[in-house]
Amino acid sequence: MSAQTMVNQGTMMAIVQRTYGSPDVLRHSEIARPAIGEGDVLVRVHAASVNAADWHLMRGMPYIIRGVGSRMGFGMRGPRSAVLGLNVAGTVEAVGNGVTQFQPGEEVFGEHPGAFAEYLVAPESALAPKPANLSFEQAAAMPLAATTALQGLRDHGRIQPGQTVLINGASGGVGHFAVQIAKAFGAEVTGVCSTRNLEMVRSIGADHVIDYTRDDFTDGQRRYDVILDLVGNRSLSHLRRALTLQGTLLISHGAGGRWMGPMGTILRAILTSIFVSQRLRTFEATTTQADLMVVKDLVEAGTITPIIDRTYPLNQTAEAVRYVEQGHARGKVVITVRP
Repeated sequence: MSAQTMVNQGTMMAIVQRTYGSPDVLRHSEIARPAIGEGDVLVRVHAASVNAADWHLMRGMPYIIRGVGSRMGFGMRGPRSAVLGLNVAGTVEAVGNGVTQFQPGEEVFGEHPGAFAEYLVAPESALAPKPANLSFEQAAAMPLAATTALQGLRDHGRIQPGQTVLINGASGGVGHFAVQIAKAFGAEVTGVCSTRNLEMVRSIGADHVIDYTRDDFTDGQRRYDVILDLVGNRSLSHLRRALTLQGTLLISHGAGGRWMGPMGTILRAILTSIFVSQRLRTFEATTTQADLMVVKDLVEAGTITPIIDRTYPLNQTAEAVRYVEQGHARGKVVITVRP
């Protein structure tokens, strides 16, 4: 019996869902350990993180639009992947034939479905070496959130030194990375958050902070070159009032109805862009190994660092997802699989 066959045997504990619904559908269950195939890496999971995409997928919303969390993308009657979770950090347990980048014992982080479990099988292209100066919990907080901020500002926003940038949702999972990345690009950064998070957003580098419970950044008193909207609590017309005439609005959130999600906002942005000088963009990040390496370099250089709000053990993942779904998490929420 080969070593590869041996590691494929046995069971593991995982967070399983068989149907769409509230966090009550999530079960801490014993299931078969995933089999490793050609080009695959078997990761012994130390930590995972919760993203908005996880609760969208848990509830199967929106129904129609293909993408993260939609039923057309992940199964109409129930999720095709029974194990929830996208972001992982852990140790390579074994590798399949053809894997050249990793060896057993290496510490890795990355993004692939099935992260809320003791073991995860992922293609080597979904993983990167874990930043040397981060714990497993910190590394698990990075992949989707940090690459969303990076791709939004760098690729879609085309951010330049000296520009004024506003992050709506600056204290959240993506937002706190966006503040730090915008500063790294040399921008003057304004963060919008609640009263309790003002000091935290200042501490990660924001030049200005706006308490949305007291002030409206869309009142037209100040205009910004780039706005990254991660919340969806302002209309397109209001957001445009806060943009310069040649400014760029970046929309990345799942706010919207049960059936179509943010599609209404997306369509309005596309149509409005035809007639105005402002650039109105919606985007959904795709985590790549190349950008995981960029994030790793930024972390190891001390340019960005993850903030963890709460950690939960694997058997309390339902409560962790419930907390993230409420929309008030400060930074990231992490699942500790192996302390």
